[in-house]
Amino acid sequence: MNGRPDAPPIAAIAKIKNAMRLVAVDACGHMAGLRTEQTLSDARALFPDLDVFDHDAQADAALLAAVAAWCDRYTPLVALERLPESVSGSCAGLFLDISGCAHLFGGEEAMLADVTARLRVGGLMAQAAIADTPGAAWAFARYGEKPVIAPGEHGKDLLDLPLAGLRLEGEMLDMLRKLGLRTVGCIAGLPRAPLAARFGNGLLLRLDQALGRVEEAISPRLPVPELSSERIFAEPIALQEDIERTAAQLAGNLRQRLDERQLGARQLELKLFRVDGHVVTIAVRAASPVYHADRIVTLFRERIAGFHEDLDAGFGFDLIRLNIVESEPRQVEQADLGGNTGKNHGEAFSSLVDRLGARLGTDRVQRFVAADTHIPERSYSLVAPATGRAAAADQAVFWREDGAVEDGGGPQVLTRPVVLFDRPEQVEAVAEVPDGPPIRFHWRKTLYKITRSEGPERIACEWWRDGRGGHSRDYFRVEDEEGHRFWIFRQGLFERETRNPKWFMHGLFA
Repeated sequence: MNGRPDAPPIAAIAKIKNAMRLVAVDACGHMAGLRTEQTLSDARALFPDLDVFDHDAQADAALLAAVAAWCDRYTPLVALERLPESVSGSCAGLFLDISGCAHLFGGEEAMLADVTARLRVGGLMAQAAIADTPGAAWAFARYGEKPVIAPGEHGKDLLDLPLAGLRLEGEMLDMLRKLGLRTVGCIAGLPRAPLAARFGNGLLLRLDQALGRVEEAISPRLPVPELSSERIFAEPIALQEDIERTAAQLAGNLRQRLDERQLGARQLELKLFRVDGHVVTIAVRAASPVYHADRIVTLFRERIAGFHEDLDAGFGFDLIRLNIVESEPRQVEQADLGGNTGKNHGEAFSSLVDRLGARLGTDRVQRFVAADTHIPERSYSLVAPATGRAAAADQAVFWREDGAVEDGGGPQVLTRPVVLFDRPEQVEAVAEVPDGPPIRFHWRKTLYKITRSEGPERIACEWWRDGRGGHSRDYFRVEDEEGHRFWIFRQGLFERETRNPKWFMHGLFA
């Protein structure tokens, strides 16, 4: 907090250790002697007119998450830091792994200056530093004077910093101070065994992490995209047409890399960085691997149209990035002598599914997939086309006029009805023999006389799901006098499972 020059210091307070204490103090308060963890009564003794407000941890977390999203413009490796309350002077911050990114902004010093300047324009005062290790960067950002530490120099410069720069707990710091140990250099040269015996391994671990003896990994808040392309604008853009044109260019940049790896994108996100620091993320999923720029743009166009309101561009976007979050192997199209490639017969259908999913939501457009069961009404389920990977069994099936199906391997006999009921409906049927097909049945207040029948096809029960009371089924394909075909079954084997089997209607062929 910057404070207000024409007003008394301002501080945030919270109940800590059964007392109201200062959690954050503005610059004027620090200059006047106020500090965090100080009791409110002691602070009031120094400044009776101290202006205080209740600390809102959730608002701080939301602000930190927003800043982290904005920092994605510099590197995809942004980690949230949440130290325990017992750590002295703890204040949640961010770790940015800028390995291989600094040269894009003119070097480390120019990059750090750009970050702090942009945050200052947004009303935030940031303490930042660049060092070889996360622990050293944390210490120099809070207690050091040099914002950028040269490679290999952090170990020497770290020795002059206070022990609080090692992210130690308050009780441990108090014990070290009572022994006269106040800087990192005071413990760096001491024997390690007595330190571990007196203060535990945590002290040595923090020291080794800061010095680089032990590697400290940071956990990015978001997974790193598989492929990414971005464009920076000297003048911000705000029109939807410009955004779509830029997305097409970025998708075109990724096309060659996708072809080289024989991949197609299944999940993509378009990140729009506003000049005021706000980040708009538009995420889409595709029903099948996509790689054409026009199809990718169509996904985002439908997604934006699904907002039912204009995209809030504010004062414009100065950076747009297209990320491929999830990809899937695909077959690369082979061009003919004229350089043309033929489209797959299912591409138009997949494009329609993608458009509907982007406009209505991927969970509202569903497809049938096979389930691991032989019970007909349980043999399928509904899932969103954009979830999971396409299975070989989910290929397109084409129906023929003669009642057979064709799946690319030649015609096959249709053994399952066109219409399958979710729940079988009980019917009254009469058979010549107990194990034979029905000769007539009564269903939905109508009597049907059977002229032809095929079967039985026996399907056993799933004893692990239905229990011992489950009965087997004998299915028959039957046809009545008018040519209507039905799928009917008898539940229970006569005199082996039951003495009174029941008949059920389960589907219609025509």
